Amino acid sequence: MALESLRYRRGSLEVLNQRLLPGQLRYERVGGVERAWGAIRDMEVRGAPAIALLGCLSLAVELAGGAGPQEDLGALEEFVGQRLGVLLSARPTAANLGREAERLRAWLRRKVRETPGVTPQELRESIIEYIEGLLAKDRRDNRSIGAHGAQHILAGVPGGGPVTLLTHCNTGTLATAGYGTALGVVRALHERGSLSRVFCTETRPFHQGSRLSALELRHDGIPVTLIADSAAAAAMREHGVHAVVVGADRVAANGDVANKIGTFQLALAARHLRVPFYVAAPSSSCDPALASGSLIPIEERPGTELTQLGGVLLAEPEVDVWNPAFDVTPHELITGGIITEWGVFPPSQLSRELAERGER
Repeated sequence: MALESLRYRRGSLEVLNQRLLPGQLRYERVGGVERAWGAIRDMEVRGAPAIALLGCLSLAVELAGGAGPQEDLGALEEFVGQRLGVLLSARPTAANLGREAERLRAWLRRKVRETPGVTPQELRESIIEYIEGLLAKDRRDNRSIGAHGAQHILAGVPGGGPVTLLTHCNTGTLATAGYGTALGVVRALHERGSLSRVFCTETRPFHQGSRLSALELRHDGIPVTLIADSAAAAAMREHGVHAVVVGADRVAANGDVANKIGTFQLALAARHLRVPFYVAAPSSSCDPALASGSLIPIEERPGTELTQLGGVLLAEPEVDVWNPAFDVTPHELITGGIITEWGVFPPSQLSRELAERGER
């Protein structure tokens, strides 16, 4: 069985409850926006691309089921904007849902303006088709990211590989519509016969690396070694890691990157050991409206995620806890480049590339 973060057909949406992995593989029905909001907030689904897809597809399910105004174009447009607003309140750091909501609103305004005589039902159908197109686009973009990243990494290795990589959190099939971003690079190298091994951090406190990345890499027959978060620097030094490749939840205009907590310290270790550090992110993760990473809102999670595990107490229950879900890696530490669906760019050039392609 293929691992998928989401299962969708017109009017029907299911999400893989990732909190139950690896012990249980269970898909749960998402009947609308409120259920999607809960799945995002409670981290049943995670990964910036998958969050955006779940949110938008939950709106498509509502529209296919007849939710919202039936007779008034303006009221339907307002309904779509309101439902997107609900979704955006679930988790603040990841950029993709906000970017896709912004694009959908802009497309909807343009559609109404440029299509005189369009009926509310025709507009509803067009919105659903637009959202459904995001699934195929994400898969295409991820394969492009994988190909660009693999080529760039191999070009920097004497003899052209095979290479050993290190990655963090989960950035694969379970975080996207399929294939993955940073794990898309891993997959592309494996498909070329150019991957020796990938080291995967456990990624405390939610263990997305051990529960999710190790699961899907083993599922696909890709050689993976799980390590403790605190073993990452030693693994780079002792096991000849050629590159570190991570994902991104938001990329600021100057190339600073917010990603899963622990990414910053990986970048510091990689810089010290002269290991190229790459960020794999689709353009939808880029937020050129934010000048730097200091402006990215960082979600803080409940302290119980650190003090408890599966109901077992791991720490004194009243201890003070600081549990940010993300940290910001300064652009100067991204020494390999930012891998997008368009190619690999130094952080300093990404904002210009976005502007040239109309991604403002």
